[in-house]
Amino acid sequence: MEKYKNLIEQLKNGEINTIEISKEEFLLFREILVKDELFKHFHGEGKQGGNVVYTFMETPRA
Repeated sequence: MEKYKNLIEQLKNGEINTIEISKEEFLLFREILVKDELFKHFHGEGKQGGNVVYTFMETPRA
């Protein structure tokens, strides 16, 4: 869990550009992500095979 929190903070701070989460990790990662105060700034894109790549946007989604 701490690993995911650190990745989320790094993405928000611009230290990394993307986070790729495997389908096996998705539910645990999402549980942590939705609790973040800037949740609506994250964009997840599903990839073939079930992985999801997250990016951080300056403007929140609607």
